[in-house]
Amino acid sequence: MSLVCSLALAATVYKWVDENGVVHYSDQPHPNAQQVDVPAAQTYKAGEIPAAPGAAPPVPAQPVTYQGCAIAQPTVDQTFTNVDSLSIIVHTDPELRPGDQIFLMLDGQPLNGGVGTGSQFTLTPVDRGTHTLQAVVRDSAGGLVCQTPGVTYSVQQTSILNRANPLHH
Repeated sequence: MSLVCSLALAATVYKWVDENGVVHYSDQPHPNAQQVDVPAAQTYKAGEIPAAPGAAPPVPAQPVTYQGCAIAQPTVDQTFTNVDSLSIIVHTDPELRPGDQIFLMLDGQPLNGGVGTGSQFTLTPVDRGTHTLQAVVRDSAGGLVCQTPGVTYSVQQTSILNRANPLHH
């Protein structure tokens, strides 16, 4: 193999036969050697591959956009009684992309008390009253890519002064 490679790379090749009948090739002249013409190495340069007849041209990949997003839990007008925490679930279609994040808004203000990963959160503490919850999905650059409609829910807590309240001593 190395002989073939050296032959292909050499500009001038010499051939001779030694006293034992062994044929030698070299790029250096030798007594009784004769010059051998070696054709240039064959090369191939690939061109553009034509599309198959009837095949559609390739479509460049475009980022997947969200078809929608919604708060699955709590549901609209749901009422909670005597809860210490609230489970919040946000669905996106398609699933949340890597790098995108869901941010919650409670009564129009960013929710800092919600702890969670991906699309599931736990809100604690829970304040009594009627509240509106909304979620926004932002990409890695902070751009808004999806926003849920507001979901209104109510929380009823037993008064701390009520004798039936287990926290009342």
